[in-house]
Amino acid sequence: MVAHNAYIARRLQLLGEWDAALAVLAPDDEPELRAEIAVDRWFFRIEGHEEAEKAVAAVDPASPTAHLLTGRLAYSRLLFRREPRADDRAVAEAGYRAAIESGDEKTRAWAEYHWAVLLDNIDEDPAGALPLYESALGVATKSGDGYFESYIIRHLAPHKEPAERLAMLRRSLNLRAALGARPQAIAAQALLADNLPDNDPERAELMRMVRPGVEELHIGWLLSEE
Repeated sequence: MVAHNAYIARRLQLLGEWDAALAVLAPDDEPELRAEIAVDRWFFRIEGHEEAEKAVAAVDPASPTAHLLTGRLAYSRLLFRREPRADDRAVAEAGYRAAIESGDEKTRAWAEYHWAVLLDNIDEDPAGALPLYESALGVATKSGDGYFESYIIRHLAPHKEPAERLAMLRRSLNLRAALGARPQAIAAQALLADNLPDNDPERAELMRMVRPGVEELHIGWLLSEE
C-alpha cells in the first residue's frame, strides 16, 4: 500500500496537485518523497515554506536528499527574496556540495544542476555555471531522463545564440508536455513566450494558453508578472 500511495503521490505531483499528493501519503510514510513534494509546491506557489522546511527536517540529515533539499530551500529564499537568511548563500552551496559527495550519479548531477543555477541566478557567474550545466546534461542525456534534461536546457538556453536558444526552449517545453509535467510545461510555455518577439502571433497565443493554468495551479512567480 505504501508503494502504491507513493506512485499516486508522484503522479499527482507531476500534475501540480501538490496538496492532493501530500494528502495521499501517511504522515510517517516516505519522508523523502513528502519533503520533495513540499519543496516543489513551495517553489511553484511560493507558499508553504514552513511546511516544506519541516518536511525536510524530517528526512535523515545525512542523506543526499536532505542535503539537496536544504540547499534548494536556501537558494529559493534568495531567489524569491522571501525572508532570506544571512547564511543562505553558504547553506545552499554546502548542501549541493554534500549531495555531490554522498549521492549516486543522478543525485550528484541534480546537485550540479542546482549549484549551476545558484551561480547563474544569484552570483551572476555564468563562467562557473556552464561547466556544471554541461556535466549534469551529460548524465541526463546518457540516462534518457527527459524530465531532468528539460530543466537543464531551460537554464542553458539563455546563454546561447537566439536560434539555438529558441530550439532549446522548445525542446524543454516538448519534453515536459510529453511527460505530462503540467506545472513545468506551463513554465516552459511562459518562458518561450517571453523569448519571442513582441509582434509574434505565437507569443500572444502562448500567453493566452498559459494564463488559465497559472491561475489554477497558482504558480506564484508567474502570477507576480501580471
